[in-house]
Amino acid sequence: MVETHIIDGKMIAKDFRSLVAQHVRKLGSTPRLAVILIGEHPASLIYVQNKQKAAREVGIDVDVYQLSPTVTEKSVLDLIAELNVKKEVNGILLQLPVPPHLDSSRLIEAIDPVKDVDGLHPENVGKMVTGRPAMIPCTPLGCIYLLRHVLGNLEGKHAVVVGRSALVGRPLAQLLLRENCTVTQAHSKTVHLAEVCRQGDILVSAVGKPGLIKRDFIKEGATVIDVGINRLEDGKIVGDVLFLDVMGQAAHVTPVPGGVGPMTIAMLLFNVVKAADQSLSQATDLIPF
Repeated sequence: MVETHIIDGKMIAKDFRSLVAQHVRKLGSTPRLAVILIGEHPASLIYVQNKQKAAREVGIDVDVYQLSPTVTEKSVLDLIAELNVKKEVNGILLQLPVPPHLDSSRLIEAIDPVKDVDGLHPENVGKMVTGRPAMIPCTPLGCIYLLRHVLGNLEGKHAVVVGRSALVGRPLAQLLLRENCTVTQAHSKTVHLAEVCRQGDILVSAVGKPGLIKRDFIKEGATVIDVGINRLEDGKIVGDVLFLDVMGQAAHVTPVPGGVGPMTIAMLLFNVVKAADQSLSQATDLIPF
């Protein structure tokens, strides 16, 4: 039995946002983020409102372009092209998901990679994989920041990432490799998943399946990062990890909500500032890379 420490993502993100605000004040101009919101998906509306609030607090202006759920793909592409050439717009964010009649991949690829603050453009993905300076996806970057905050140097640790999505699982595995971790990537087809997870000094779950990670999935003293966000029938928000069940087994664990989520928004703000000030395209004192 070990003492389990809850990783306070809200407080860590708050401190990080203060550092971002300091960089904004040094810029001499106000960074501007353009958010493209298509339709009125309830969760998307809340996410955009939270991003607006956090951005304003650090001195970033946000323009929200809310489009009809029946908007044509050409209209969205035309808007992206217009924002790409606007010098005052530093970052462009396409709020996902988009309606099914739109090709999200095509829309993301239309964004100027320099303004792709979500880090999802293929050019940014390729640069990240090859270790070159790039816009890095916000949630994986937030996970790395939390891990470094709690554990310091990650070199040599065995990290198990459950999930292989292009948004979180795959880029996070790449970032952990860059931290010199030994990385195992597991997923829904992994045989003996609990046994694989128990190998990890670090265990990250990014599947979106409530209650997937139980006590017997966790090596004693491991650090557990729960990226899952799941809404139960009663409206309660939970992660992939059975939170109370892992107490006394994990040394550190992120709660849901209040763990990874606040760090995702904090890293988005950093990427906007990074886009506004190309001197931040290399390593800074704010993030590991």
